[in-house]
Amino acid sequence: MATLLLALAVVSTGLYAGFFVIFQTGIMPALARLSDDQFVPAMARINEKVPRGTFMLAFLGSVGFPVAALFVPVDGRTETDRWLVIAALVCAIVGHLITSAGNVPLNNALASAERSGRAPARETRAAFEPRWNAFHLVRTLFALAAFVLLVCAATP
Repeated sequence: MATLLLALAVVSTGLYAGFFVIFQTGIMPALARLSDDQFVPAMARINEKVPRGTFMLAFLGSVGFPVAALFVPVDGRTETDRWLVIAALVCAIVGHLITSAGNVPLNNALASAERSGRAPARETRAAFEPRWNAFHLVRTLFALAAFVLLVCAATP
C-alpha cells in the first residue's frame, strides 16, 4: 500500500507540475501575444475550465497522496526517504498557498472585471497579467521541486 501511495504521489505531483510548466512555457507566452481585448476573455475562459476533474485530482493528490504515504508504515523506507516526502509535501503546500492567496484572487478579479465591463481591457490586463505570471512562476518552481523530491524518495 505504501508503494502505491508513493507512486500516486509521484504521478499526481508530476501531472500538476507538468500542467504548470506547460502553462509557463506555452500557454502564457501564447496569450501574451493577444491584444488586451482578446487576452481578458481568453484567460477568463481558461480560469473557468481549469479547476475541474483531472486538474483537481492532481491539485489535491499532490498534497493528499504524500500525506497518506507518510502515515502508512513501510519496511525499508529510510529516514532520508521520509524527509524527502516531507520536503515535497512542504513544497506542495507552499505552492497551494500561493495558488489560493495569489492566483485565485487574481482570477476572480479578472472574471469580475470582465463581467462588469467597467474597466478597459488594457487596465484589467495590466492589473492581472504581471502579478499572475509572477505567482505562477513561483508555484511552478515549488511544484517541480515537490515532484523531484518525491521521485528521489521513490527511487531505491
